[in-house]
This record gives sequence, C-alpha cells and structure tokens, in this order.
Amino acid sequence: MIISQLRDQRVALVNQDLFYRVLNEEELKHARDYNFDHPDSFDMECLLDCMTMLKQRKSVDIPSFNHKLHQRCAPVRKVNSSDVIILEGILVFHDPRLCELMNMKIFVDTDADVRLGRRIRRNRVQDQDMRSFLDKYYKFVKPAYDEFISPSKKHADIIVPHGGDNHVAINLVVQHIRVKLGEHDLCKIYPNLYVINSSFQRKGMHTLQYRNETSKRDFVSYADQLIRVVVEHGLGHLSFTEKKVISPTGSLHIGADFCETLCGVSIIRSGESMENALRECCKGIKIGKIFIHGDGDNGNKLINENLPKDISNCHLLLLDPVLATGNSAVQAIQLLLEKGVQESNIIFLNLISAPQGIHMVCKKFPMLKIVTLEIDMALNEEFRVVPGIGEFGERKFGTEDGTQTALRSTPDANETDSSV
Repeated sequence: MIISQLRDQRVALVNQDLFYRVLNEEELKHARDYNFDHPDSFDMECLLDCMTMLKQRKSVDIPSFNHKLHQRCAPVRKVNSSDVIILEGILVFHDPRLCELMNMKIFVDTDADVRLGRRIRRNRVQDQDMRSFLDKYYKFVKPAYDEFISPSKKHADIIVPHGGDNHVAINLVVQHIRVKLGEHDLCKIYPNLYVINSSFQRKGMHTLQYRNETSKRDFVSYADQLIRVVVEHGLGHLSFTEKKVISPTGSLHIGADFCETLCGVSIIRSGESMENALRECCKGIKIGKIFIHGDGDNGNKLINENLPKDISNCHLLLLDPVLATGNSAVQAIQLLLEKGVQESNIIFLNLISAPQGIHMVCKKFPMLKIVTLEIDMALNEEFRVVPGIGEFGERKFGTEDGTQTALRSTPDANETDSSV
C-alpha cells in the first residue's frame, strides 16, 4: 500500500525472510524441529551489510532463499540505489544496529487469531497436516512472538493496527515520507536544522533579492517580508500554553500564549535588520546586541555586547540574516552560553545559509535549532555565500556604495521596546 502511493519515487523493498541462515548438515536432518522464528535463524550480519550499503546509496545483491530446502539459491536480486528503502520482517527491530539505520520504525499490530488464521491458510498451501502445524505453532511460533516480536514494539515510532486496511495510518506514513524526501539533505544529517517550506511567492521574492539590479527600495521590501516569515516560523518552535479570552461578542475563545520568557539578540549589523519583525511579532520584547568584527583574530574578534541581565532565564532568538562560514555565529553562541543561556533554548534565525556554516554550527551546538529560508550552494574563495545576495547589511541599509556610517549607541538591552 505504501509503495503504491509512492509510485513517483524510487522505492526498494527488502524482505528479511530472504536472509535466513543456511542450515548445516546436522540442522537439515532435524529441519522440521528447527525454530525459524528465533532471531538466531537469520543471517543478521548479511542483512546489516546490505542495508548499510543501500543507506549509502550503493547497489546490492539480495540473496534468494529456498524455504523448502533451507538453502540459498540462484538468482540473486540486484537492488539499485533508491529514494526510499522499506525493510520488512518479523524481527527487524531485534538488532539495535539495524534500528540505528532506520528513519522510521513501524510495528504492524494484528490480533493473534488473525495471525494464526494466516498461518493456517499458508499451511494448507504447503500441504502440511494440521496437527503437526499446531504442535509447531505452540512449540516455536507463539513463544517466539511473546519473547522476541511483541517486546520489539517498544522500538517502534508508530504502531499501526489492522495492517493494510488502516488507510488513515498509511496515508499519514506516506505523507511523512514525502515531507522527508522534500527536505534538504542537510536536514537528514542534522535534526536541529529546519528549512522553511518554500512557495512560488517566496521563490519570486528570493529571486529579486539575488538579482544584482534590484533597487534598494525593492530589496528592503522583499527582505522585510521574508524576515517576517522566518521570525514567525522561529516563534513556532517555542512552547505555548492555553489562554482563554473573551471576544467582542462576549464569547469565550481558547487560544495560545508563549509559556517562556523570550528575548532576542542580533549580531550587528545585519542582524539588526531582523529586529523590527521580531518587535512586531512580540510587543515589548527585550533585544540585546553582539558586535563581532570580521577582520582580526580569524574573523572572530568580539568588540562589544549589550545583553539583558536576565538572559540566562530566557528562550532566545539569535538574529543574523546570512550564515556563511559560521565563525561569527559560533563566537556569539559561545558568549551566550557563558552568560548562562541553555543551548537548547537558542533558536538561530537566518534568511540564507551556506552548507559550511551549517556544518560548523550544528556540529558544535547540536542542541540549538537553526531555522533558515534557503540553503545556498557554497562559499567562494573570499568566503562569501554563492550565488548569494551580496553584503546583506550594506544592501539593506543602503551603504553598498562604500559610504561609512558611525556605529550608533544602542539602547539598554534590559529595557523593553516600549520604554525606549
């Protein structure tokens, strides 16, 4: 059912039943008394090797297995690199090494009488007598289910009752797979990286930002709209609590409110361009500033900081529209950690990010979240994001012609916006 709904994707199906261990001569003599539902009956090493190679987008040869002779046979089946790999079998959750390879673990839960009925139907096809079948069922099958299969539910992300008849569950699984396929590859590496789903409208605004001939007025207009999108998406990662209010009609409305103390910190000077959107979304929010000079000390020289006194108790939105090398971001985050901010309380907001910067920040700070609108290709020899939009601060504030402006004094970060 899942494969039929993913017909526009390359999907590989791997059956654990093809990886039974080859029986030796002594075991073959007593094959009727061999427990094929025990984990030891499978060649887990071979299965693990095949799944590892498929995960690395390599082609593999899947063995064939003759269940009457209990031997591997020709031909092997070649499975090519695929977008989605489905591994199915009764004991695929038993080996933790296999579980580590899985992005989604689904346990199909079926009533015992249904399972037994399926076994009986299959038994008739194989022309075995009913008594020997039931003896084997109660000697091997049911104990193996109780000891190994049923307990493996605890490893599952989703437990689906009714199997292929559960269309709601199947649709949800397929929808989740499609979302994951649509994510940037870096999102699959770093679970703390969030790339906002694009639309043609946003792509159009982004295109005008990339365009060198775009006027300052248009650049600022589109930048402000895109910044608002990023800020609102970042706020969506915060926890909310239920809030009840009375509407103008006198009716009760149950809504939501932030349940944490919130503040913002901008990395001067491009980060200041994101402050207005944050103020519009969160009236009276405290906003601190960090000024990092980009010339001395490998581009990591801290010049000045002005942060709220209670910053250690806050959930924090770190603002910088472009993440390039990640050097300035790393130093800013380290400073915040030294001030007592919890790493998991930091949400780093960007418009455009370079892969190098994402690698640096996500590896060094795996607990914070990065929310970005676009991931560009790379950095050039001058460590600028390409294709890129140039110097964001200069284009936003209209100083790309080389005009120098004095660094204005910033208000006290401990004052709310309404008191400044």
